[in-house]
Amino acid sequence: MCGIAGWVSYDPARPVTAATADAMTGTMACRGPDAHGLWRDGRAALGHRRLAVIDPDGGAQPMTFAHDGRTLVSLTYSGEVFNFRELRRELTARGHTFRTSSDTEVVLHAYLEWGEGLTERLNGMYAFALWDTRTEELLLVRDRMGVKPLYYYPLADGVLFGSEPKAILANPAARAAVDAEGLAELVAFTKTPGHAVYKGMYELPPGHTLRVGRTGSGLRRYWALEAREHTDGLGATVTHVRDLLEDIIGRQLVADVPVGTLLSGGLDSSVITALAARHRTATGGGPVRSFALDFARHARDFRADDWRGTPDTPFAEALARHVGADHRVVTLEPSALLGTEAREAVMRARDLPFDLGDGDTSLYLLFKAVREQCTVALSGESADEVFGGYRWFHHPDSVAAGTFPWLAPPFGTGISGPGSGPGESLLDRGLLEKIDLAGYRADRYREALAEVPHLDGAPPVERRMREIGYLHLTRFVQWMLDRKDRASMAVGLEVRVPFCDHRLVEYVFNTPWAMKTFDGREKSLLRAATRDLLPPEIADRVKAPYPTTRDPHYLEGLRTALKRATSGPDAPVRALLDGPSLAAATADDPAPGFRTGTELVLALDFWLRRHDVASEI
Repeated sequence: MCGIAGWVSYDPARPVTAATADAMTGTMACRGPDAHGLWRDGRAALGHRRLAVIDPDGGAQPMTFAHDGRTLVSLTYSGEVFNFRELRRELTARGHTFRTSSDTEVVLHAYLEWGEGLTERLNGMYAFALWDTRTEELLLVRDRMGVKPLYYYPLADGVLFGSEPKAILANPAARAAVDAEGLAELVAFTKTPGHAVYKGMYELPPGHTLRVGRTGSGLRRYWALEAREHTDGLGATVTHVRDLLEDIIGRQLVADVPVGTLLSGGLDSSVITALAARHRTATGGGPVRSFALDFARHARDFRADDWRGTPDTPFAEALARHVGADHRVVTLEPSALLGTEAREAVMRARDLPFDLGDGDTSLYLLFKAVREQCTVALSGESADEVFGGYRWFHHPDSVAAGTFPWLAPPFGTGISGPGSGPGESLLDRGLLEKIDLAGYRADRYREALAEVPHLDGAPPVERRMREIGYLHLTRFVQWMLDRKDRASMAVGLEVRVPFCDHRLVEYVFNTPWAMKTFDGREKSLLRAATRDLLPPEIADRVKAPYPTTRDPHYLEGLRTALKRATSGPDAPVRALLDGPSLAAATADDPAPGFRTGTELVLALDFWLRRHDVASEI
C-alpha cells in the first residue's frame, strides 16, 4: 500500500534537498513500515515508504527505468493494480521485459508504453507520481473512486506532494493555515472533491491526473460517472452483479502476505467474506480469516433504537460458522477508547479534527488487532453508496430536500437548521455565521448537482435518485474512504474495498432505481445476487450503522475530558465554542446529543495544541 511524497523545484536557487525530502517521507513511516526509499536528481525528489504486499523482495521503490545508463522515468507508487497480470502479458507481447513480479513495475512500463493514457487501462486503488527526466515533468495520478489519497501544494517554482498533508507540511515551503472556507469544509460534512482544508493545499480529485512542468500545471479528468441506458432485464442484471463480484473478490485476494476480511455481520461484509471463502475453497486455500469488532458488556448495555435493532456479534459469528471462517472477535474496553495513546494516534493519522470519536478510535484499535495476523483485509465500504443502502435513500423527506440527503431532516440535526450536522452543536454561533456554513453547504450542493449526468426523458423519480446516487458516490463515500485509509495505514494495514471497483460502480449507477429496489427493500440487487451464499437471517438483515459503545462509563469519560480540555482561560479551543452549549454539555446531566459535538471539540483541542495552525478566519 505504502506512502509517497515528493518535491519538484525548477528554480536553481532553491534546489530540492535530500534531507527535506527524506523528512517529508519519514512522516509516513506508519504507512510503509517495511522499507524506505528516496530518489533525487537536480529538479525532483521522490520518496517512498513501503508496505510490502506483492513481490516483497523485488518491489523496492522508488522504481526507475534506465536506458544507456540514464534514468528515463522514476516512479513512487501507493496502492494495488488488480489487473496487473493481464497488463504484464500485454506489455510483454509488446516487447517489454520485467525484472520483478510486482504490480509497481507494470505501472512503470505501462507509462513507458502509453504515457498518460495508462490511466484508461488500470483497475485498482492507487495514487502515484512519475518523474519523466526526458521532459522534466511530474505526473500525479489518483484512482477513479479516490480510494487512495494524494495531496499537492503548488509552489511558485514547482510543487510538493504526499499521501497525507503531514508529508507536505514537513517541508518549510508549506504553511499550515486555515481560512473561513477551510473551516467550513472541515465541519460541513460534504467532502468537496479537491479540497484539503489547509489553505494553499489541494487533494487530487478522484479520477484525475495533474501534470506539472516548467511552464505550469494542468489538471485532467480521465474518468467520470456517465449516464448510459440500462438494457439488461432484472434477471440478467442480478447475474451480472454476481459475476462482477466474483471476479472482483478473486482479484483482490491476490497477495504475497496474509489476507483477511472485516466482518460485521451485515450484508456487505458477509457477502465479501462468503465470496472470499468460496474462492479460497475453489483454489485450494485454507479457511478465510475474518475479524469483528465488539465492545465489552455491549450485549448487556444494548438497547434497540431507530438506528440499530440488533447487535452485530451474533450475526458475524453466524456467518463465520456458515462459511467455515477462522474468526476472531476484537473486544474493546471503554478505557481503551478513551485512552490518550489511541486517540492521539488517530488524530496524528487524520491530520485534521473530526467528530467521530470512538467511531475512529475503535476502528484504529480493530485494525491494530487485525494487523497482528494479516497485512491485507477486505472491507464492505461503499456498498451502501453503490446499491442505495442508507436510510435517507428511502425517506421521502430527505430525498426531496434541497441539500445533501444525509444532512436533511430527519437526519440533519445540527444547530444551523435543516441541512446541518450534529458536530457543530458546541461551536460558537457567531463563528458559524462568520464562515457562512449554511451558504457553504448550499454552494457545494449546487455544484454537485450541476455535475450529475442524466438520460433524456428520464422520469422524475429516476432522475432524482440518480442525483442521490451521484452525491453519495462523489461526496459521501470520499469521507468514508478517507477515514478507513487513515485508520488502517496508521497501523500498516492495507484495506481493500471491492465494492469500489469502477466496473461495478458504473454498472449499478446506471441501473434504474426501480430495479435497485425491486422487492421494496434497500440493496435489493445485492441481496438477490448473493442470497444463496448467506444464512437467511443475514440475507434479510436490515442495514445497521457502524457500531459505537453504549457503555455509560464512556459517556462520563467524554464529559470529564471535555471539562479538562476547556478549563482555564488559555484553553485554545474555548474561543471556538458557545458558552451556554458548553455549560449544558459539561453539566452533571448533559444535554441530549452532546456526544458528537464533544468528540469534535476534543479533536479540535488536540489539533490546536499539537499543530502550529495559523488562523486566517
